[in-house]
Amino acid sequence: MHIRALLAFSAVVTAASAGFVWDDHPWQRPTPEDRRSPCPLLNSLANHGFLARDGRDISIDDIVNGIEEAVNLSPNSSRPVAELAATASTTGNPKTLNLDDLNTHGVIEHDASLSREDTYFGDNHSFNPKIYHSFSKFFTEPVISIETAAAARSSRISCARAANPDFEFGADQDRVSRLETALYLAVFGKGTEGNARTKWVDVLFREERLPYREGFRRPAEAISNDDIVELADKIAAAS
Repeated sequence: MHIRALLAFSAVVTAASAGFVWDDHPWQRPTPEDRRSPCPLLNSLANHGFLARDGRDISIDDIVNGIEEAVNLSPNSSRPVAELAATASTTGNPKTLNLDDLNTHGVIEHDASLSREDTYFGDNHSFNPKIYHSFSKFFTEPVISIETAAAARSSRISCARAANPDFEFGADQDRVSRLETALYLAVFGKGTEGNARTKWVDVLFREERLPYREGFRRPAEAISNDDIVELADKIAAAS
């Protein structure tokens, strides 16, 4: 009995140390009525319940707090983006938004998405396997280095530019794109070193799920805005 009790206690401790997220925020497939965005991370947070699962009436604070709770991205990095996203709101409240409000072209959504088609071709918000493959085919190693991420991103931009007669990708879009790449490198890698786990990144994009089953855990140290900017600058230098 003592051994069994010890084993049971050990199992509880192990589960707790693995993180509350998997137990308290189980992944659920969205229903056809739920609203989703072109951003796989925000969609994943809604699928796990860090944001409202229906994707409706989400406040700026909800986004900031949800991102911090799920992946430990500091508010000084997420809040400016959340506030920008809210400028596309259709809720009638400038401090809230529906996730599909982010489909609005030119606010945060931009051409040369890593997993979505350009708005010129119609659907700029649904996961596009062909687009994602053209990007992820560069990921041939267990981890994604800054140099590999930069090459994959540059290739996607070149392909989109060649295919889209209305292609728009100025300095603002380039900056947002680099920050997006920096984000997945930081969350699924080793801070400003990059080296994101390839499998984890793939799960995020393909399934819009946090890869807890595959071993991901919320980073112990907060990812700051300075970290993201440093990584974005490294991506620019490697491009």
